[in-house]
Amino acid sequence: QVQLVESGGGLVQAGGSLRLSCAASGSIFSFNFMAWYRQAPGKQRELVAQIIHGGTIQYADFVKGRFTISRDDAKNTVALQMNSLKPEDTAVYYCKARRFGELRDYWGQGTQVTVSS
Repeated sequence: QVQLVESGGGLVQAGGSLRLSCAASGSIFSFNFMAWYRQAPGKQRELVAQIIHGGTIQYADFVKGRFTISRDDAKNTVALQMNSLKPEDTAVYYCKARRFGELRDYWGQGTQVTVSS
């Protein structure tokens, strides 16, 4: 059973920064990909960024140039550095992963990010 635990959310003013972290139980080498999603009130959950085994990184257009996803293999974590935050970035941010050889996705419990104007 895989557990993903997010941390680092909070309240920040527009233009500020936050760093989210997703800690995985077990080695992240077993994951085909790890990703960050977000869901704002009344909206569908959407992909923010993902890092695929082998190092390929993809970002949603609305965060390009502002957010950076990275992995720390020694700590089994994936981080999301968020800079130049905007009020529209306010959402619950979720970590998602899928292991090699499996079809199901694992999700964390989410961490709230609130950006005030």
